[in-house]
Amino acid sequence: MTYKFSLILRMNSRIPLSVLVLSLSLVMRCQAQHNPIVQGWYADPEGIKYGDIYWVFPTYSAAYNDQVFFDGFSSKDLVHWEKHHDVLDTASVKWAKRALWAPAVLQKDGKYYFFFAANDVHPGEIGGIGVAVADKPEGPYRDLLGKPLVQDIVSGAQPIDPYVFRDNDGAYYMFYGGWGHCNVVRLKEDFSGILPLPDGSMYKEITPKGYVEGPYMLYRNGYYYFMWSEGGWGGPDYKVAYAMSKSPLGPFVRLATVLEQDPKIATGAGHHSVIHSVSDDKYYIVYHRRPLGETEANHRVVCIDEMHFDKDGHIEQVVMTP
Repeated sequence: MTYKFSLILRMNSRIPLSVLVLSLSLVMRCQAQHNPIVQGWYADPEGIKYGDIYWVFPTYSAAYNDQVFFDGFSSKDLVHWEKHHDVLDTASVKWAKRALWAPAVLQKDGKYYFFFAANDVHPGEIGGIGVAVADKPEGPYRDLLGKPLVQDIVSGAQPIDPYVFRDNDGAYYMFYGGWGHCNVVRLKEDFSGILPLPDGSMYKEITPKGYVEGPYMLYRNGYYYFMWSEGGWGGPDYKVAYAMSKSPLGPFVRLATVLEQDPKIATGAGHHSVIHSVSDDKYYIVYHRRPLGETEANHRVVCIDEMHFDKDGHIEQVVMTP
C-alpha cells in the first residue's frame, strides 16, 4: 500500500492534496474490504490470536451427515487467509458420527485444545461436547478423552455450542447450551471433567432473556461480557445480544442487540466469537451471515468486523461491511 501511494505522489505531483488523500483512502478501503473472509459455506466461527497470527475455526456448514470435519484458517493481516483442511474429523473421534459443529479453542501449557459438539445429541443418545488436543494450532487434533466431556441434558440445555473461558484467577469455565437454555460448568485443569462451582453445584443455568444458543464470554476493564445468539439460525432474524456482570457466573441481564441483519448487505448474522488483538487493543467480532438472495439454511459465510465500546464500556452496534 505504501508503494502504491508513493507512485501516486510521483505521478501526480500537481494534483491537489485533497485528491491525493482521497486516493489513499480508496486504496486503504480496497485493502479493508474482505467479507466473507474465505470461500465456502462455513458457520459458527471461533476466532483467536496465537502470537501474531489470527486463527478462525468454523463449522463446515452442510447437512448433518456431511458435517464430519473441521477446517481451520490462519492469517497475519485479517485479509489473506491460509486454509488448513481437516484439522479434526470423526475418524479421530470414535464416538462422534456426524454433526460436528461450533468449536472453541485455546492454548494451555504448550498444547492446543479444541472443544466441539457432535451428533446433535438427544436424551438417551451418545454425543454432546468433546475435547481434542494437538501440538500445533492447525492440528491434527486427537480425541483427548475417548468420550464426551459433557453429554447429559441438564436444565433443558442441549450440550452444544461450547465456549471455554479462562478467568483471572486461572479457573476455566465452559459456557454451553442450545434449545434456549445456557449452562456454565467449571473444568478440571486437564479438561478431563468438571469441578464443583463455588456454590457446590456441578451445573449452573445462567440463561438470559432471549437466549437461543451460541454463548460467548469476554473480560474487559472489570466487567464480564456475556454474549449469545437469538432468533432462528436458519432465518434472517438471527442476531447477537449481550449482558454485563461483575462475575463470570452472572447474573446476566440483557442490555442490547449488537449484531443483526442489514438488508443491504446480508441476513442471518449471528453465532459469533471475538478476537482481542492485545498488541493494538482492537476487538474483532467473527460471525457468520447469509448472503443476500440465499435461502438455504446452510448457505452461510464467515465474516469479520471491528467491534467498538463506548465511553461507558457498552458494546456499540456492529456495522457489517462488504
